[in-house]
Amino acid sequence: MIKTSMAAVATLTAVFVSAGVAQAEDLVFTLKNSTNSTLERFYTSPVGVDAWEEDVFGNDVLEPGESIRITIADGRSVCEYDMRFEFSADSDLDTTEDSQNLCEMGSYEIHE
Repeated sequence: MIKTSMAAVATLTAVFVSAGVAQAEDLVFTLKNSTNSTLERFYTSPVGVDAWEEDVFGNDVLEPGESIRITIADGRSVCEYDMRFEFSADSDLDTTEDSQNLCEMGSYEIHE
C-alpha cells in the first residue's frame, strides 16, 4: 500500500531538485495500477537516455486498483519519457516498458 511517507519523499525530492533549476516545469500525472498484480517498481527516464533513473516508489508499492500522483521534477524541458513497470515476483506479468508524451497526459493506466 502507498504510504504517506512516499508522497512526502516525492514532494521533498521535487522541491530539492527544482530548487537549482530556473523556470523548469514539473510533469505531473496520475498512475493507476489496473492489473491484478502488485507494481513493485516504476522507473522513468527521458527518451534517449541510456539508463533508468531511480525507482519512483522507493520502498513502497502500488497495489492492484490503487492510484498515485507522480511528479517528475528533474529540471528537464522534455515531454517524451520511457517508463518501466516491474511487478511482484509472484505475478504472472512480465516487466513492461512504454514511451509516452507525459506533458499531454493527465493519467496513465497500466493494464494486463
